[in-house]
Amino acid sequence: MTIMLVCEDAQTLKDAAALVAELQPDAEVLQFTDSPAALAEARQRPVDVALLATNMPELDGLDLGQYLKDLHPAVNLVFMDPDDAQALDALSLHASGCLLLPVSRFALSAELDDLRYPVSGGPSHRVFAQTFGNFELFVDGEPVAFKYSRTKEVVALLVNNRGAQTTNGEIIAALWEDDGDPEKKASYLRNLRQDLQNTFTRLKLTDLIHKQRGSMAIATDRIDCDLYDWVAKKDKSRYRYMGDYMNQYSWAETVHAELDEMADGY
Repeated sequence: MTIMLVCEDAQTLKDAAALVAELQPDAEVLQFTDSPAALAEARQRPVDVALLATNMPELDGLDLGQYLKDLHPAVNLVFMDPDDAQALDALSLHASGCLLLPVSRFALSAELDDLRYPVSGGPSHRVFAQTFGNFELFVDGEPVAFKYSRTKEVVALLVNNRGAQTTNGEIIAALWEDDGDPEKKASYLRNLRQDLQNTFTRLKLTDLIHKQRGSMAIATDRIDCDLYDWVAKKDKSRYRYMGDYMNQYSWAETVHAELDEMADGY
């Protein structure tokens, strides 16, 4: 479970975080005194529960809550207010609950035990592929570091192809659009494939890539992926496509356009 706390007052934030850690020791707790920073983080990862102070500069808690719901429809919003003055506004966002400041252990425990949306417990696999925004591959919560930057792009292409075998020729055409020495590119691709194998072997992920002679495919049943989840579950997904897809790769534009059409349909 990922729990986000946003409160301008550093001491209030610290006290609330300590209570959350006590009540949910296995949860990942994200703390912010700045709403825009919290929103930027939420664009990069799913959030299960958001404890938001309503009185915030720049971007108040209610507006931040609306943005979080746009990003993650199943996020549980719990607003923290000194006097319940904005309780009705909070209810209009279908919030999970409201808390009076300062937060008490009893009240917080009650809210966490009765969330509006059930929390799945997070990704079920060691590997998570982030495609919305910039592409990133995470293993055990950490971004994977490859020897060559192009190796990461090969993985992105395989994820984009959703389990379909992708030939060496297709990989070369995507990574190097301009004409050039085909033998040199083929040699470079062999280096990338070796880097891929070495990295995944080191991480004990030897079953992540399905190899055939002259082609490769990602094992879609071995990874969690925001794209796969959103396409399969639509509005019930814990992820939300916001118009950005593998921004660093020009070859992703075709799928980008398809996702735009799907989003309009949803």
